[in-house]
Amino acid sequence: MRHVFSVRIGPAGFRVGSDWRRPIAELEDLYNDYPKPEDNVPDFTVRLFAARPWRRFLRPAVMIGGDFTIPDAAPLPLDLGLLAAEMGMNLQMALAQRRYLLLHASCVERDGRAVLMTGESGAGKSTLAALLMARGWRLMGDEFALVDPATGLIHGFPRLVSLKNESVAVMQAALPQARFGPPQLKTPKGDIRHLVPDARSIAVMAEPAVAAHIVFPRFGLDRAEREVPPAETFVRLTQASTNYVALGERGFDALTRLVASVPATAIDYPDAATAVAQVEALA
Repeated sequence: MRHVFSVRIGPAGFRVGSDWRRPIAELEDLYNDYPKPEDNVPDFTVRLFAARPWRRFLRPAVMIGGDFTIPDAAPLPLDLGLLAAEMGMNLQMALAQRRYLLLHASCVERDGRAVLMTGESGAGKSTLAALLMARGWRLMGDEFALVDPATGLIHGFPRLVSLKNESVAVMQAALPQARFGPPQLKTPKGDIRHLVPDARSIAVMAEPAVAAHIVFPRFGLDRAEREVPPAETFVRLTQASTNYVALGERGFDALTRLVASVPATAIDYPDAATAVAQVEALA
């Protein structure tokens, strides 16, 4: 690859190579405060490349590759190169991570206690995590929560927060001094803009936390809360994990301990302020 960038996010190190300078420059800017991989040896590799040489120059089309790939994935235009890089890093974690049980969840921490929030796309978990960060919580991640099978502790993966559509304006109002990436327009999920986590979330990202509560949010409904029993929580979290099956017995044991020891609540909410109040009340 002509242009290369390396970064460590939580316990995972990445090397991103690109046929184009632009995505690497955007990564260097937004991840400026993050450390490099330990001993400068990455855990995962991402490649942003042109399928045909002429695609580097004429209507540039970015293919996502790396240690693990999805063969039939469609390319993205160069204007979405930053999004391609973020998708590539998430893809490597989802397909290759074997040290931790991965949960597709946002996660925040306060006083050493972590709240995991997971739900279907559109549930608002990324926006909710970012709003809690604005209220003094540590952002541990908006994409993955990492459960250590040996200790049960939650490890952070505080990558850039992927904000979609109306949530961008909400967070710009809540965090006027925050750093945002360039707009990524007309993506398959609408308009996206990335938010850089605050300095504290980055500085202490290597510190794990004890799981204190699991929240299943749903947006667009009247306020309601319902206790979720362990059996239902277990099933929901197996569906939210990308490597539960691959971990085998280790994944089963880790998830069993988690749901047996941590309360879970499903919340419905009509607006962000209500959801923040609900999570803080549960915590």
